[in-house]
Amino acid sequence: MPVSKKILLVDDNQLVLEMMGRALDKEGFYCMKAISASAAMDMLKLDTPDIILSDYHMPDMNGFQFRQNLIGMPDYSDIPFMFLTSEGDNNLMLEGINLEAVDYILKGTPVPVIVSKINNFLHTVREQHERALKELSKAAVSLNLNSIPQKNPIVKGFDVDFWHKPFQNYPGGDFIDFITINEQYTFVVLGDVMGKKWGAWYFSFGFLSYIRAAVRICISEGNFSTKSILQKINAVVYHDPVVNDVLSSLSLIMIDTVDASIKYSGAGDLPLLYYNSAEKTTVQITSAGMLLGLMPDGDFDEFILKLNTGDQIFLLTDGIIDFEGVEGKRTDYNTFITAITPYLGESFSEFKKGNFLKEKTIAHVDDCSLIFLQKIA
Repeated sequence: MPVSKKILLVDDNQLVLEMMGRALDKEGFYCMKAISASAAMDMLKLDTPDIILSDYHMPDMNGFQFRQNLIGMPDYSDIPFMFLTSEGDNNLMLEGINLEAVDYILKGTPVPVIVSKINNFLHTVREQHERALKELSKAAVSLNLNSIPQKNPIVKGFDVDFWHKPFQNYPGGDFIDFITINEQYTFVVLGDVMGKKWGAWYFSFGFLSYIRAAVRICISEGNFSTKSILQKINAVVYHDPVVNDVLSSLSLIMIDTVDASIKYSGAGDLPLLYYNSAEKTTVQITSAGMLLGLMPDGDFDEFILKLNTGDQIFLLTDGIIDFEGVEGKRTDYNTFITAITPYLGESFSEFKKGNFLKEKTIAHVDDCSLIFLQKIA
C-alpha cells in the first residue's frame, strides 16, 4: 500500500535528522532525510513528498535560499514548505512566511504538536483538492469531454473490455478509444501522454482528435494499414507546434471480424501480450515505433495476427507495471505477466475481481489502463 503522508526532512544536524525522522516514522509518516539543501534537491528529482520540513541554518545553502530555489522551479514550487528552526526572531519568521512557507516550527516543539500541525495542514489541502476535483469533473461532464469510453464496444465474434484508474482520481494522460468503422472493422486505441493530471489530460484530446481523423481519412482512401495510419498521425503531431513537445505513446489495433485477425502498430508503447489458447503460450510483441512526434519518420512497423477461438490480447500503459517500493519507483513487466497468467483463457471480468487490480486501485504511481481482446466465436 502507498504511504499516505510523505515528508522530506532537511537538516544539517545528523542527530536532529535521525531523531525527528524516527519520531515522525512512528506517527505514520514516510521520512525522506537530507543532510543539506543540495541533497534535498537531488532527492526531489527521484520522488515528490507531500510536504517539506526544512531547517534554516545550513551551510552552503540555508533554508531561505533553498525555498527561493524551489519557488523558481515549477516542478517543486507547489510542494508545501515548513521551516524548522531554533530561531525565534519575528523578522526571520516573517521572511519565511513571505517565501510562501505554510508554517514556522521551532525546534523543541513537542513531536505530537508538530504532527498535529502537519496533519491539519495536509487535511486542509486534501479537502481543497477534493472540492476542486469535483468542480473540474462537473465542468468536464457538462462539456461532454471524455478521454476514456463510457462503455465497451460491440464487436462481432470478439469480447472487448478495458480497465482504467486515473492517478489520484484526476483525469490524466492515458486515453482509450474504440472507433467502429462498420461491422467488419473496429480500431482499438490506447495512448499515454507523458505527464499526469489535468495538463496531460488536456493534451490527450489533441492526440485523440488527430488519431480519429487519421483513421477516418485512411479508411476513406482504402488504406487499412495501422502502420500508415501511425505515420499520418506522427507527421501531423511532429509539425504541430502545440503538441510536438508533448510526447505520447500509442498502441493501435485494427480488428477484422471477417478474417478473425488483428493488425497492430505501436509508437513507443509497451509490448502487446498475446495468449495462444490452443498452445497455452504467451508471446510479447514489441513494436519498433518511436513516441509520436519525436522524429519525422517514426520507424513504425505492423504485425498481423490471425486469431482462433480463445486467443487473447492485452494492451497496457506503464502505470500497470510501475510500483512504489522502498527505494522509489520501479517498473516490472513480468509482474503483470505473473498476475495475469492464472486468468489466461478466462473472462476479463474474473481478472478485474482479482487482487492485482484491487491493489492498483489503492497503490498506483501513474494512470493505469488495460485493454482486453478475446476471440470468442
